[in-house]
Amino acid sequence: MSAAAPAPAVVSALVENHRRFLAFLERRVGSRADAEEILQAAFVRGLEHADEIRDEERAVAWFYRMLRNAIVDHWRGKGAAARAEEMLARELADAHEPPPELEAELCGCFEPLLPTLKPEYEEILRRVDLGGERPVDFAAAHELTPNNAMVRLHRARKALRERLTASCRTCAEHGCLDCSCGRPAHGKETH
Repeated sequence: MSAAAPAPAVVSALVENHRRFLAFLERRVGSRADAEEILQAAFVRGLEHADEIRDEERAVAWFYRMLRNAIVDHWRGKGAAARAEEMLARELADAHEPPPELEAELCGCFEPLLPTLKPEYEEILRRVDLGGERPVDFAAAHELTPNNAMVRLHRARKALRERLTASCRTCAEHGCLDCSCGRPAHGKETH
């Protein structure tokens, strides 16, 4: 059974108030683009349920309630995104290098594999993991968001791990801490 079509007067009332709805939203979200996006989504949802309302005055009041709920959802989403970015920025700022004794134990067989990666992966690994640059500084220097830099770093590490596993097999699976490849650790002459 299909839903009844909305009353033409209800649809007309909603369309006639488009500018008012948009102004209402824009004042509350501060962005014309966000207001238009919210209004478009609200119109879609509203027209799906407009058949429940037969009176045009009640339809406008009902639609304003729907817009208020959409505004709350909008700000909740913005708040969650801002909190996530803030947390990531703090995490990036607090990142630190491994202790020198651990670095001395690391296998050096990964270095010849770096040029086999995508150039952007090789660069971020060399600058962040080997050079000690903070990911947030790398992001700023390359006009990336901190989140995009962390995603790139994660993917680069994963790609290198896959190359290490293919190249070194068991030693790579155990972290290359007791490597028998014969290559010196990064920056060291002997293991």
